[in-house]
Amino acid sequence: MAALSRPRDRYGRREFSKFDARRAKALWFERLMAIVALLNLALVIGDLSYIPLRDQYLRFLPRLTTWYGETFKGIEPHRFTANYLDTVDDLERQVSQTGLTSAEAQEILSDLQQQSAAMINENPFQLANRSGNLERIKNSLRDRMDNESATDSFVEFWSVDHLSAAGFPSEIAFFNGEIRPLINTNFFRHTAVHGGFVDLFWRIDIWFNLLFGLELLARSFYLDRRYKNFTMRDAILWRWYDLLLIFPFSGLRMPWLALSRLIPTTIRINQSNLINLDPIQNSVSRFVISQVAVEITEIVVLRIIDQMQALIRDGSLTRSLLEPSANRRYIDVSGMNDLEVLAQRLAALTVYNVLPQIKPEVDDLLKHTVTQAFDRAPGYHGFRQLPGIGSLPDQVAQQVVAQLSANLYGVVKGSMENPSGGEKTQALLDKLTETFKLQLKENENIEELEALVVNFLEEFKLNYVKRLAAEDVDRLIEERYQLYNVTQGRSEGDRLR
Repeated sequence: MAALSRPRDRYGRREFSKFDARRAKALWFERLMAIVALLNLALVIGDLSYIPLRDQYLRFLPRLTTWYGETFKGIEPHRFTANYLDTVDDLERQVSQTGLTSAEAQEILSDLQQQSAAMINENPFQLANRSGNLERIKNSLRDRMDNESATDSFVEFWSVDHLSAAGFPSEIAFFNGEIRPLINTNFFRHTAVHGGFVDLFWRIDIWFNLLFGLELLARSFYLDRRYKNFTMRDAILWRWYDLLLIFPFSGLRMPWLALSRLIPTTIRINQSNLINLDPIQNSVSRFVISQVAVEITEIVVLRIIDQMQALIRDGSLTRSLLEPSANRRYIDVSGMNDLEVLAQRLAALTVYNVLPQIKPEVDDLLKHTVTQAFDRAPGYHGFRQLPGIGSLPDQVAQQVVAQLSANLYGVVKGSMENPSGGEKTQALLDKLTETFKLQLKENENIEELEALVVNFLEEFKLNYVKRLAAEDVDRLIEERYQLYNVTQGRSEGDRLR
């Protein structure tokens, strides 16, 4: 509707206001900064994965991988393995010039045999954490030479007899295709002054830190100037997640914490409308909330039941009910018998509000009861057949019931209003309570009752509470989805109207 209401120029095109232009520029700026944040996150992930995945990077991007390692990671070819591969290259050149059986070629083969034995014994791959590649090299040579000893396999492989019998071109092709790439993965990494390895990724990351720092200052300054009650501190706290883009994790030797930049990057991508992440966010939120709700409910209910069982087993609950004065651990807040006052309030509510409302139904029930009693009395049907009797018994029953109901209600109401009647009623209730407690103690039924209650609570846990996690998760999630769909449908309908 807002677009239709915009004025048109003489060519029929809609004119955009200055507000629309500023909004479009702001959106493009947000998208640009979101792309920059995404680029920074990609570089952080690439830097963190360089050492673990260097072998794979060498396979697909050998030049870029080598340049990055030498420039930012202090990596250079390991002297031992580099010299080993240079010796193999010297052997290829010598064989092509003088042949495999020449004295020069045999000298190089002898040198390769010695270097191979030293490589197995000294393990130059250990510093680069590439010992697994050395094991793969040894296994390949064992399989190639059909020998259980890796050292003997290398000695036999770099021998004139084997290379002549198997064919020098095929064996060199095997070495260059299977063994050389594994040896190439080894490297030497320089150590920095602080004792760790050299890591200069901060030289790249610092420019992103400065850019996002200037952006945050500009935003804070703009909000401070535009809103009177909005200070610079409030503006920075409002964009707290941008601090993760400014903090120099790499320079402070905390590179893995840089992955926390996933938070501001995701927020910026969502706010700039590059990708609509609201459905994913809502789905994750609903799932987490449903799971947490079930877990918390189960834990709370189980904790309450376990506490009740503990109170019953140690007799605390029984003592608090039968001997309230002896329970020193009980804390009285109101200074009165809350159960007694509650009973009085409920009794007054029943007498003054409930009974008058249900009096017709009570009278009808009493009349039905009396009439049924008369009908079962011997000779009653014959008595009703006498002349002049007719419906007299029904009228008498109705009057008796009405009088009885009125008298009972009057007695109950009078006992509530009359102080002496109230005292007698209270004395009756006290006598009833004390007699009940005394009978429980004398008949030794407390232990049995406690055991029954504890068993009942245990059965309740096993049969109902434990099934929350198994049964209610899907139901809760489904209910949350239904509720979300209903509310979303209503809000969409309101917006369209």
